[in-house]
Amino acid sequence: MGSSGEMRVVEIREPGGPEALVLGSRPVPQPGQGEILVEVAAAGVNRPDAMQRQGAYPPPPGAPEWPGLEVAGRVVGHGEGASHFAEGDRVMALVPGGGYADYVTVAEDNALMVPEALSFVEAAAFPETFFTVWHNVFQRGGLKSGETFLVHGGTSGIGTTAIQLAHAFGARVFTTAGSPEKCRAAEALGADAAVNYKSEDFVAVLKEATGGHGIDLILDMVGGEYAGRNLELVAEDGRIVQIAVQKGRKAEIDLFLLMRKRATFTGSTLRNRSVAFKKTIADELSAQVLPLIESGKVKPVIEATYPFEEAAESHRHLDRDHIGKIVLTTGRD
Repeated sequence: MGSSGEMRVVEIREPGGPEALVLGSRPVPQPGQGEILVEVAAAGVNRPDAMQRQGAYPPPPGAPEWPGLEVAGRVVGHGEGASHFAEGDRVMALVPGGGYADYVTVAEDNALMVPEALSFVEAAAFPETFFTVWHNVFQRGGLKSGETFLVHGGTSGIGTTAIQLAHAFGARVFTTAGSPEKCRAAEALGADAAVNYKSEDFVAVLKEATGGHGIDLILDMVGGEYAGRNLELVAEDGRIVQIAVQKGRKAEIDLFLLMRKRATFTGSTLRNRSVAFKKTIADELSAQVLPLIESGKVKPVIEATYPFEEAAESHRHLDRDHIGKIVLTTGRD
């Protein structure tokens, strides 16, 4: 930790483009009640980090002002009442902010032991997407074996996770992606079919692929005009779960179609939920998903890694075409 008690952080100099991310220095934080101090080996890079960098997604009260929603590393300190993990344990954790740093305090209830099968880089790509997908697809969306499932943006971090988990739990999985290469990558992960949304009408293609049944559960990050199109495609008694609005937060939908299909249109955000709520997700992931990781059936998909010094470049990469997750590394292991 160093006698100075200082650590590197990747901070946002002022809201703006990737160049707004610069290395800074802060005191090493002290873990509070129920918290552990984690020496970060790797931190996941996510779309909400880019939104925060642009000034569009401020951290919740009490969270550090620098970005980072997921980390992996070793436990190096304990706050009062924290006893789940021992010094030196390899953990991966969801944090409300501050992951782009050499050290971060973590609510131990929102941390999981890193499975033997995963490196720190892979582990850092787990929490944000797996917590999000588990809550929205399985808890909120209620996906069951044998149902049809669609995730838009199948080669994103969320998409690659959702495809693998839905496939592992017995759903018939469909996705959309923007190129033939991305469609093939999604199918290799377990999608039964991937639709190139740039050259095909996903509503027509997937209605035909499901014999007119439609899709039982749709996970959407696009928003905008996709809201109405999802409603056209959703099956009777189907569910649409909204988790981002990349193409716009306003939409016009046919409410009579919602009624006629008895559809459920819901959505959520995760960052501002309580530690206790996130613990319920962590417990289910531990019981039901970590065994799939250990057996090699499911694995975070990594596109690229960057050292902390190149955080700006990692955000430029996030804005380009990519398949899977981008991860920052501190140089520790």
